[in-house]
Amino acid sequence: MIVNATAGIEDLTLLVEQEIHVHASLEDTFAALLEQLGPENEVGEGRVMPMVLEAWPGGRWYRDLGDDNGHFWAHVQAIKRPTLLEFSGPLMMSHPVANNVQYRLSEEPGGTLIKFRHSGFGMVQEDHRKGVVGGWGYIHGKVRERAEGSHKK
Repeated sequence: MIVNATAGIEDLTLLVEQEIHVHASLEDTFAALLEQLGPENEVGEGRVMPMVLEAWPGGRWYRDLGDDNGHFWAHVQAIKRPTLLEFSGPLMMSHPVANNVQYRLSEEPGGTLIKFRHSGFGMVQEDHRKGVVGGWGYIHGKVRERAEGSHKK
C-alpha cells in the first residue's frame, strides 16, 4: 500500500493556461478546434490519435479504438458556437481526478484569440503534470495551423 499523508493541495491540483493567437476568423478557428480535438487529433511526430467529439451539450469526447473499445475523456459541459467550448471529465488520466477544460474564443485585430484553461483536481500523477503543458501546446499549434490554412483557401 502506498500512502502519501503529506500531500498538500498543490499536489492535488493542476492548472494550465494558454493564449493562442490565430490569424483566422472566429468561425474558421472554432471549426479547426473541433476538427483537431476530434477526428484529426494528432499527438506529435505525425502520429494520429483520432477522437470522437460529439459537439453538443452532454456530448462525449472519447478515443474510439473500435469493437466497442476506447477511452472516455470528457463530456461537453458547454458549447456556444463560435465562442465557447468546455469539457469536464477525467481526460487522459485513468485515476481519481476531475478536470475542466475551457476554450474561450474572441475576435481580435487580425484574427482570433483563444483563451485556454485546463484545471484539474485529484490524484494528478507527476507524468501528467509534466506532459500536459507540452501536449496542449502541440494541439493548439495544430489548431492554429489548421485554422490559418482554412483562412488562406
